[in-house]
Amino acid sequence: MSAPVLSYEGLGLVQGSGWLFRNLDIYIGQRDRLALIGRNGAGKTTLFKLLANRIEADEGRRTIVPGTNVVLLEQEPDLTGFSTLRDYTISGAGAPPLHEVESIAGQLGIDLSREAATASGGERRRAAIARALAMNPDVLLLDEPTNHLDLGAIDWLEDWLNRFRGAFVVISHDRTFLTRLTKQTLWLDRGNVRRAEVGFGGFEAWQEKVYAEEARAAEKLDAKLKIELHWLQRGVTARRKRNQGRLENLHKMRAARAAMIGPAGAAKLAVESDEVRSKSVITAEGVHKTYGERTLIKNFTLRIQRGDRIGIVGANGTGKTTLLKLLTGEVTPDQGSVARAKTLNGIVIDQQRQLLGGDKRVRDVLADGGDWVTVRGEKKHIKGYLKEFLFDTDMAEARVATLSGGEQARLLLAREFARQSNLLVLDEPTNDLDLETLDLLQEVIADYDGTVLIVSHDRDFLDRTVTLTLGLDGSGKVDIVAGGYADWERKRDAPKVVSAKAKAASSPAPVAEKPKAQTKLSYKDQRDYDLLPARVEQLGADIATAEAALSDPDLYSKNPARFAELTKQIENLRNERNAAEERWLELAELVEQLGA
Repeated sequence: MSAPVLSYEGLGLVQGSGWLFRNLDIYIGQRDRLALIGRNGAGKTTLFKLLANRIEADEGRRTIVPGTNVVLLEQEPDLTGFSTLRDYTISGAGAPPLHEVESIAGQLGIDLSREAATASGGERRRAAIARALAMNPDVLLLDEPTNHLDLGAIDWLEDWLNRFRGAFVVISHDRTFLTRLTKQTLWLDRGNVRRAEVGFGGFEAWQEKVYAEEARAAEKLDAKLKIELHWLQRGVTARRKRNQGRLENLHKMRAARAAMIGPAGAAKLAVESDEVRSKSVITAEGVHKTYGERTLIKNFTLRIQRGDRIGIVGANGTGKTTLLKLLTGEVTPDQGSVARAKTLNGIVIDQQRQLLGGDKRVRDVLADGGDWVTVRGEKKHIKGYLKEFLFDTDMAEARVATLSGGEQARLLLAREFARQSNLLVLDEPTNDLDLETLDLLQEVIADYDGTVLIVSHDRDFLDRTVTLTLGLDGSGKVDIVAGGYADWERKRDAPKVVSAKAKAASSPAPVAEKPKAQTKLSYKDQRDYDLLPARVEQLGADIATAEAALSDPDLYSKNPARFAELTKQIENLRNERNAAEERWLELAELVEQLGA
């Protein structure tokens, strides 16, 4: 636990007719890596503005070590009045030197001469990151830093933050980003803030422990409060159990889909049974698409089945949107064909939330002003349907303009999922959603009867939802991989290992008798192949148990030796799990080769 460089004691802020939060005690150590967790509307962004001294608190004392530079990366940078992105990056008090901004901008791949008024969301985000990092911060406050970034930029930012010698606090819906980077957690919940010396990877175990303690404490309170807290704790636990069941089903779907994919990564179109043909909703054969002299898609062949969940990934500019439009029929291929089932009826979840209409009420958006919503042919009362999407039932009368960005995104999901359809197209659906809404979106996708196409940079979201991943690298080739982002990443990186082995094997060697081809696994390999999945699962449970124990906020002060022991134990368990996963993947590839 590092020495505090920034703290707030007894922090309180009035918002509207009441306190947004009160009596909060917060401190940030000089090398802290903090995740700030909380539902949309809990006040996370407002808390950042207080910590950065952008707004004044109504109560409390802010203490900062002299000379400490606190830099806030806002979720939506204000570029009003700036001619170019360069003008924005070197403006204001404490503006960074131009050469430092340009150095970081070059690594992020952003042209600062771009006109600010016409810059895309990704370009604006990169410019804001370049400005913030070039300001030489001691404490960095990052509000949804991965929004609008592609995978390459996210990897770059993760690497920069891993090498950063100061402290940072991050708000993000990107679970992978949080898990890889954070070592402590601040949880803003119902007007209170809790701190645990455990990163986001241990947050859910800690959250379960807190809710269990509240449920026990509620037994001493009145019946109404007891019921409310019991419902809250049971709701969270039940959702986790449902998600585990959905993940098991997802793994079964991936295994079935893997059987239809050939070793080179192209779908097997030779299977021509009536059942397979009847389930096909989109069939692409030999598709090529070029723009100017650049080939975005070449020789792409795939049969998409009813119920498939397809993820499309790749850096910006590699052709993700083009591929999506080819599959949905918005553009036609230069060569090849794309056939779609005549009964295909799709809906698109877009990010143009202004289409909801700011003056409309939630009731108007969902039920045309009435009390009943028709959800895929079934009538539901609007209040019950609002609860399904984590809204308070009183929100039916709220104006859309008064909702937060995350709440508007949730309302858009509720409206679109009510429509009859058998194809769902999601283009970057996770922007501005909090973690609980992401869980809800995963549930809705899992329960959806039709086919889903998802373009996203959210790695964890893809790992939890898709059965098939289409990976683009900019060369025109499309990798087709059964599974999520992590499966595609392993396949993408595999050739590097193979090429190294091939290079070593290319050196002259004595001619020897050719060994007999291996036809089955050795006893040891077969035993490892059978037992390692259970071992990986057990190691995951052991990690969660150790992280839950480490989450005790008083552990470090009461028993520093135990704190150090648990920290080392978690590191060893993670290393062992990684080694076990790698070993099993090697054996799985060998099994596939032997089967071929």
